[in-house]
Amino acid sequence: MSESSAAKRPPTIDDVLRLRAAEPLPSADGDATGDAAGDADGGAAPTRIVEIARLAGVSPITVSRALRQPEKVAEAKRRKILEIVERTGYATNPHARALRSGQSNIVAAFVSNLQSQQFCLAVQGCGEVLEPQGYQLMIGQTSYSYAKETTMIQSLREMRPAAVMFTGVIEIEENRRALRALGIPIMETWAYPRDPIDMLVGFSNIDGGRLAAEHFAGRGHRRVAFIGRRSGRGALRLTGFREGARAAGLDIVAELSVDRVTSMVDGRRALAELLSRNAAVEAVFCANDLLATGALLEARRLGMRLPDDIAILGFGHNDVAEELPPGLTTIGIDSRDLGRQAGSMILQRMRGDMPPEPIRAVELTLTHRGSS
Repeated sequence: MSESSAAKRPPTIDDVLRLRAAEPLPSADGDATGDAAGDADGGAAPTRIVEIARLAGVSPITVSRALRQPEKVAEAKRRKILEIVERTGYATNPHARALRSGQSNIVAAFVSNLQSQQFCLAVQGCGEVLEPQGYQLMIGQTSYSYAKETTMIQSLREMRPAAVMFTGVIEIEENRRALRALGIPIMETWAYPRDPIDMLVGFSNIDGGRLAAEHFAGRGHRRVAFIGRRSGRGALRLTGFREGARAAGLDIVAELSVDRVTSMVDGRRALAELLSRNAAVEAVFCANDLLATGALLEARRLGMRLPDDIAILGFGHNDVAEELPPGLTTIGIDSRDLGRQAGSMILQRMRGDMPPEPIRAVELTLTHRGSS
């Protein structure tokens, strides 16, 4: 087994799709988002922490700091913020009360799929940093569902957490605005967009896809295929895979979309379907670890020799990948380290300090095993 890293170059920006919901979504304060300053009855919408910041001519984090750690804000600036708070009635907002009392010790962590060891390791790493400081992680699962993600984000107003972490990036613009309006640290991960909401510890999914194609080319495979989601990170990895295949002269003979991934069974079914349509496939890039592990199991069930009859490459280092004969070749990151970095940055922000690097990239590595 050997490990190789992606080329030492700045990470490629992931052009994450930005979406607008078909209908207005409730914001973090419970109102429909939009440009109007008042509600349907002509009343004033609740004043948000970002509005306080705008009126005071400071950043939202400075407002949070003035309410939670006033000793860290210059007296004149603090007085101005508190005057605006009283004048606008923001002090009646339950989230503001939580900020002023500093009582919230909950950090909400939303994972895409609890079946993924990588997401769980990231949350565990985050907890290793935050829990000794008195914070507790509350975990929810979005299941790659925009509807579930939106519902969970709406619930944050009543939950009033100290911070929020996602194993992914938020694509719906209304949800991005709602999260900003909370005025708390927001951590996104698992991608490398140019415009995170607040803070980011991630990697380029496009570079990951290119690395997969380069690996296949280096192993002499020419007729290759892709299995994965056509949205979110799957789409980015497919983009990189196409670019890498084109540069290396590979022929992508099939692209199979699996938009709902819940277990290894989805990978078994996907490979069976792929082979029933494209018997000449030499190598398959599976865009996540569950699909790849299931595909390896299906190839073994069919009596195929890996990598002679077919090569399989996954995305996401996990324990099963190493133990399952002949060993699954994977691209991935140190998920626990990502979580620790995210936790350290969140902790800095909750203490009123801005991390020197609010956007960080972690290293992608390819671990070569017997499947390719």
